[in-house]
Amino acid sequence: MEKATQHLIEHGIRPSVQRVAIMKYLMEHFTHPTVDTIYNDLLPKIPTLSRTTVYNTMQLLQEHNAVMALTIDKRTVHYDGNLEPHAHFLCRKCGKVYDMEVDDHLRKHLHTQPGFNVESVELNYFGVCPRCRVQEVENQN
Repeated sequence: MEKATQHLIEHGIRPSVQRVAIMKYLMEHFTHPTVDTIYNDLLPKIPTLSRTTVYNTMQLLQEHNAVMALTIDKRTVHYDGNLEPHAHFLCRKCGKVYDMEVDDHLRKHLHTQPGFNVESVELNYFGVCPRCRVQEVENQN
């Protein structure tokens, strides 16, 4: 069975052509896309796809914990199909969201408060990515 279909079933979501295509896209593109990005990239492959279908599917996937909705960018919701523990970095220059590893020491301490049942953790970094830093230096010269 295809990985995307299996992921949907494991999260209690009935697979459809559109849902499988969207989930597969998220599993193959670790770019933290928005609804518009997903819609624009899948439209040539699925001409009957609507922006509303993508939006509703993303809401369903989020409700079933099949994806993460990132609120790192105050203007736009980004989605992440990588459910493994990790942090995110938002570049204030280009707006791109990057995955960042969380070391074992930090991971261990994120869930250790007595009496709390932690269901999710969002760890975000903000700054300038390496590509934009290089461009800043080049522009100064």
